[in-house]
Amino acid sequence: MSKNSNTYWKTNLKYLAILLGIWFTVSFLFGIILAEYLNQFMIGGFPLGFWFAQQGSIYAFVILIFIYVYLMNKLDKKYDVDEI
Repeated sequence: MSKNSNTYWKTNLKYLAILLGIWFTVSFLFGIILAEYLNQFMIGGFPLGFWFAQQGSIYAFVILIFIYVYLMNKLDKKYDVDEI
């Protein structure tokens, strides 16, 4: 493997680790571990912990998918491996 491909994959894995860490925080920590504490606060008439467990983690995951696509398109262009 060339140095460019190593750097490309290291950057890709860094993006994945950061984005999966955010998703873990939103879904597991906010939706399960900290749910009782967050239930003190309300959003749209529902306790915040319940909201994170039922809706927040799904919304966060979809947003993270779009962020990942954006970052990877940018990375692909930088290393000239884009399809277009």
